[in-house]
Amino acid sequence: FDTTRRTSFRGITHYDGLYDQSRYFDNAMTRYFQAKGWGISQFSVLRPLSELLIQKILVERYPGLQKEQVSCHAAHVEGGRFLPCGRCEKCRRIVGMLSAIGAEPGNCGYTPRQIEQGLASFSVESVAQESDCAEQVLYMLGERGLLGQAKGQAGKGRQRPEVLKLRFDPERSPMDDIPVDLREPLYRLFLEHTSGAVRRSGRVWLETDALDPQALRRPYPFEHRGAGSSPSGGAARKPAAGEPNHILAQLSWPAAQRRLREVDVALLPVGAIEQHGPHLPLDTDAWDADYLCRQVAENCAAPRPLVLPLVSYGVSYHHDDFSGTLSIGPDTLSRLVYEIGMSAARNGISKLVIINGHGGNSPALHFAAQMINRDARIFTCVDSGESSDHDLDKLTETPNDVHAGEVETSTALATRPELVDMSLARPFIPEFSSRFLDFTNKRSVGWYTRVAQISPKGVLGDPTKATAEKGRRMWEVMVKNLVEFVEDIRELSLEEIYQRRY
Repeated sequence: FDTTRRTSFRGITHYDGLYDQSRYFDNAMTRYFQAKGWGISQFSVLRPLSELLIQKILVERYPGLQKEQVSCHAAHVEGGRFLPCGRCEKCRRIVGMLSAIGAEPGNCGYTPRQIEQGLASFSVESVAQESDCAEQVLYMLGERGLLGQAKGQAGKGRQRPEVLKLRFDPERSPMDDIPVDLREPLYRLFLEHTSGAVRRSGRVWLETDALDPQALRRPYPFEHRGAGSSPSGGAARKPAAGEPNHILAQLSWPAAQRRLREVDVALLPVGAIEQHGPHLPLDTDAWDADYLCRQVAENCAAPRPLVLPLVSYGVSYHHDDFSGTLSIGPDTLSRLVYEIGMSAARNGISKLVIINGHGGNSPALHFAAQMINRDARIFTCVDSGESSDHDLDKLTETPNDVHAGEVETSTALATRPELVDMSLARPFIPEFSSRFLDFTNKRSVGWYTRVAQISPKGVLGDPTKATAEKGRRMWEVMVKNLVEFVEDIRELSLEEIYQRRY
């Protein structure tokens, strides 16, 4: 279908087009339907099947329907019945496939002469068919002794066993491309007529279990959300008064089950319990991460992303010289977050956003995110402030303000002023021998040390420049940017997150 988007290819101006049989076209149409409030998803149950396998299932399971098959570019009516022409490329393809699986092309109305001519002219080049499928058909015809010495036939047939299996390709036919409740009964039906299942890994096909419980439960990106939901971020169902709409820990399991059918995005706050100078509380990083997640969720359109329980402890060994710091190792933190992410994926979460309140956690969290992505194959990301650091720099005056300084004191004054003792706030702006060590230098290297070696009171910045008004503006920026990000990814399939399709 042509679109209205004008584009250019090598200097040739033209209108863009959508391929009507691709899963990306289905996804675009589904978003269109759901944006209108219609409970409609468009998908195909046939994508894991080769054309040969579709024909085989049609013959074996629905013989009455197969007899009525008229796949032809020039069908005609004769004796009150629609009949194929027996000469076109599509007829040649159908005759070849039916003969290869031992079925009778005559059931479709082909005459013996047409069948003979179709087999004699069948070759990989003579059919508009996937080459692997055409090679397998030619191989099977040869095995049945149905090939002559026609040009293009000799030596062209190659055994392609995957063509007779369910094929799950992450790009063209992923297992989660159809709704969850259809998968098991549908794949069981298919397996009655196939020789197993394979999944694509690079350029090879590997044996796989089509009935693997974890894969069968992987969420369908467009599961019906119920009346009033809006994938485009518009008006949606409002939660009833007092209903815990997005805080997972406050839901009962039936309520969680319902919510997980509506949304597949989760926010995981991770913080730390560590010193923040003489003037700020030890839980600053933990409280900030949890507060940010809740504010982001509350400002998203319904159905809001789920906020997972806070992971309070972090990698804070570098603050151990100050009393009250409670630290865990990077291996412990990464393993804990990995287990949480894997469990969230088993519950249907396919987009996990880790909100990190403490910079020292970053290496461990990125490692955990990689492992979750590898093993659960869900979208996983870590935001340690990157979505807003550029904007916050414009609101601050202090260089190397990275801990208990202008930023963290301002955000605390805006939300928990009763826990901030400004009478104890003192500036300590570190200066380093090399500009490559400055924390706010864009060319700085990642480096590690104990904070007490740099700052005697644990402050790195200038908390005296902090104000509650600055803090309110900082929170607004951080919440706004993360809301935009969550809204961007919420209604996209995983493939569309990784690569823009339209």
